[in-house]
Amino acid sequence: MQKRKLQDAVLVSNYINGNEKALEVLILRHKQRIYGYIYSKVLDKDVTEDVFQDTFIKVINTLKTGKYNEEGKFLPWVLRIAHNLCIDFFRKNNRMPKFKNTDEFDIFSVLSDTSENIETALINEQIYADIKKLVIDLPKNQREVLEMRLFKDMSFKEISESTDVSINTALGRMRYALINLRKLVKEKNIILSA
Repeated sequence: MQKRKLQDAVLVSNYINGNEKALEVLILRHKQRIYGYIYSKVLDKDVTEDVFQDTFIKVINTLKTGKYNEEGKFLPWVLRIAHNLCIDFFRKNNRMPKFKNTDEFDIFSVLSDTSENIETALINEQIYADIKKLVIDLPKNQREVLEMRLFKDMSFKEISESTDVSINTALGRMRYALINLRKLVKEKNIILSA
């Protein structure tokens, strides 16, 4: 697996440095996986072909403008672009499933998928990394409670004892952490589904 990533990174570098053939090799290498992923979301051959082409137009534009910095994670990056374009397709056609936004909403619940495959796992890995970056922007007391609850799997009783606050205060901090995370997700236009 490490060798494949290295080869992708070398091909990306070669393409950026003017070797057009390198992109063709990357497209051929990953076409079936990317095409299959798109088709699994839109379930229409014509739409899949359009989204696939749009994906690589975005890839080319990003590479040509020097904005690519995924450090050898070419396939997850391309799948993320394809995923976002699928969502754009659904939004444009008003076919996006609606979610009720309540205070009990768990931002991490969108990470689970019962039919998880490699592509979904790669995208979920990227989503999880994005969320971890957002957590850093939370106020310290909210971040502390959220990390203890989600990353250390501590109960609210354990959190209240560890932080020397009441259980209600710990619950309130968690609630505000989730509200603030939702705001950050919206501000940064992060898609939280695979």
